[in-house]
Amino acid sequence: MSARGPRFQEAGFALIEALGALAIAGVVLSALLAVTSQWLPAWKRGLDRVQRAEMVAAALRRAGDDFAAAQFVSPNREQKGPLFVGQEFSAMFVRSELGPNAGHGLDVVRIGEQGTRNERAVLRSRAAFAPVPVGQSVADQFRFSDPAVLLSAPFRMSFAYADRSMVWTTEWRDATKLPFAVRMTIYDESRGREPVLVSAVRIEVDSPGGASVDGIAAGNASRPSAPAQPSQPFQSQPID
Repeated sequence: MSARGPRFQEAGFALIEALGALAIAGVVLSALLAVTSQWLPAWKRGLDRVQRAEMVAAALRRAGDDFAAAQFVSPNREQKGPLFVGQEFSAMFVRSELGPNAGHGLDVVRIGEQGTRNERAVLRSRAAFAPVPVGQSVADQFRFSDPAVLLSAPFRMSFAYADRSMVWTTEWRDATKLPFAVRMTIYDESRGREPVLVSAVRIEVDSPGGASVDGIAAGNASRPSAPAQPSQPFQSQPID
């Protein structure tokens, strides 16, 4: 009995150590869970804000680049004005082809909302330009494809157009020139009609033959065209 006693004592001590280690591990895990439950929601909200801000900024850049590259192209030989249909929540115009396989052709770009209120999204789609038969609606002529989502609910993007007088209007159609500038405003409907982000771009060409708005030939390499400048300061508000 006395010979086996120390071994029983060692076994009992090892069991106590194991139970103590499990208890300590439980306390540590409980503390980690408590800390995580406090900072994880805040971390997730911060990550969501960053992702939304990146999405909004990317949408403004994409739309702004398209508007700045708009070309003065008439729908057909009978019409002298450019193919540019601008409304408050949609716009359709002609620009040079864009993409890895782009050549020297022209695209008709449409940026606008589609879907119902809860599923509304701002899409950018394109179609190859072709002359529009006289008397036919421009909207019915082109088959748009390659839709890309720029914004999704609850965000909306509205447009305003201005000539050289910088008087903004929410509609631009049947004009003899392209707009001098286009303003893009992004709203968050969950926060009301207060703008989240506002930006404006200047269209480089507004007349046939590639003449810029300043009367400088677009193809004149010795005098590069002035960079597009917004007509008003860039404005932004935090996206919560």
